[in-house]
Amino acid sequence: MQNMNADPLELKKFSDIAHQWWDPTSEFRPLHEINPLRLEWINSRAPLAGKTVVDVGCGGGILAESMAKKGAKVTGIDLSEKALKVADLHSLESGVQVRYELIAAEALAAREAGQFDIVTCMEMLEHVPDPSAIVHACAQLVKPGGHVFFSTINRNPKSYLHAVLGAEYILRLLPKGTHDYAKFITPAELSQFARLAGLDVEALKGMGFNPLTKIYSLNSDTSVNYLVACRKSV
Repeated sequence: MQNMNADPLELKKFSDIAHQWWDPTSEFRPLHEINPLRLEWINSRAPLAGKTVVDVGCGGGILAESMAKKGAKVTGIDLSEKALKVADLHSLESGVQVRYELIAAEALAAREAGQFDIVTCMEMLEHVPDPSAIVHACAQLVKPGGHVFFSTINRNPKSYLHAVLGAEYILRLLPKGTHDYAKFITPAELSQFARLAGLDVEALKGMGFNPLTKIYSLNSDTSVNYLVACRKSV
């Protein structure tokens, strides 16, 4: 695990609260609430039924399980052992089959290059030291013509106000210290990482939160949270 593309403090932060992953009233409540939106967006662009999928940075398995329920053969990878144990246990309880493995994206890409129809990497890039290496690994994992989906947070004054001050300190949707503003990634930066990795960017989508209705929605505003759909050149 030497030189692995992960921040030990980030891993500890999520490992410490891993037992709460499937509690929809816990710190992971936002993940539970946005999951149907991102799931349907992925499925609308790349129907999941019958596809081989790898979820990079799967955590406790919220997205991985929901994709498996759509009929996909899903592998979930993460570097938090505690989160994967929670994911495995929930899979046993729910009866939804997902293959989980403690492995870095780069290591899986070296072992199983071009083996997946769809690769997802959601809410992870802003937590690693070298996000471009993760994007490159995702591009290696997917088959030619296959789909890769990312979601992350833009870097600008508005995103700092909403994703850090608003979400962590004012609305308390997330634990304080969840995000490091310096690690946020602009759509232009992520698009460049994708292109350099051999991916074509097909669509960008914004994700917003209305503090009055407390409802998340997908829209065209990518100034804070956003999703990116890519496709690997044939």
